[in-house]
Amino acid sequence: MLRFLVRRVLGALVILLLISAITYFLFFFLPSDPALLSCGKNCSPQNVALIRKNLGLDLPIWTQYWHFMVGIFAGRDMPIGHCPAPCFGYSFADQQLVWDTIADRYPTTLSLAIGGATVFLCVGVGLGLVSAWQQGRAFDRIASGVSLVGNSVQIYFLGPIAIGLFASSWHVLDRGHDPDWSHDPWGSVQGLILPCMVLSVIFWSNYSRQTRSLMVEQMSEDHIRAARAKGMSSRYVFLRYALRGAAASIITIFGIDLSAVLGGAIITEVTFGLHGLGLLSVQAVLRSDLPLEMAVMLIGATIIVVCNIVVDAAYALIDPRIRLS
Repeated sequence: MLRFLVRRVLGALVILLLISAITYFLFFFLPSDPALLSCGKNCSPQNVALIRKNLGLDLPIWTQYWHFMVGIFAGRDMPIGHCPAPCFGYSFADQQLVWDTIADRYPTTLSLAIGGATVFLCVGVGLGLVSAWQQGRAFDRIASGVSLVGNSVQIYFLGPIAIGLFASSWHVLDRGHDPDWSHDPWGSVQGLILPCMVLSVIFWSNYSRQTRSLMVEQMSEDHIRAARAKGMSSRYVFLRYALRGAAASIITIFGIDLSAVLGGAIITEVTFGLHGLGLLSVQAVLRSDLPLEMAVMLIGATIIVVCNIVVDAAYALIDPRIRLS
């Protein structure tokens, strides 16, 4: 197991290094001039040249990239001041440390992603299990129909409807606000219920259908029939053997959906006005704030890679054959 995890971690480091290089070169090869963006409007050519020198933009691109990577792990001195590790530079828009801005925003995105994933896994897998157990009956048909409808709606369509009904008309849920776990934990939970529900709809609909299909397929396997022939109860065989066989595929699907969860979190944050990394990335693009854009992309990629390592480890625990691959 240790060897398996070491291989995955080394592979993840290579992937993150490639992502960082591609991201850095992509942004700095764009037609827009980073020095001009940092200087702002009505900036003289002399000031642009001075900023280019201060930011090190007059150095070779590989040297700039090396300084950028060193700054992430060891910090770096910049004209505005010392930038401690992890240093992603200073924002062009407000001249604040990029990492301070991200550290202020990431709890909202992390809370939304964890809450949404918890909801869609519990609801989706639960509905799928019950549908497979009740295969062909009324509950199965109703759940399949609801899942099909839920899988076809979009967050930007469902979000305003949910706000209008649950928050504005019925007043049963908070319309959503940024969490403050240190001072108001219960209020933070209340402020995330509606956004997490909206974020999870598409996902739990898909997981319900996938889980039902996997469980029905597992119930027709030879080892399941052999377990039944030995006199084991249907419920025990269903939960002990069939569910374990389907769990590996469900975990694999979850690993693939991690990037989609973060993408859905961006739309959800914009819809509900939550100040997370999603809304921050949109603002960075609109303001052409290159350091902030790069930091958000790299941190998002790191989160996805780390989560995939965790998923791979869980997959290997369920299916020991994966460790040998």
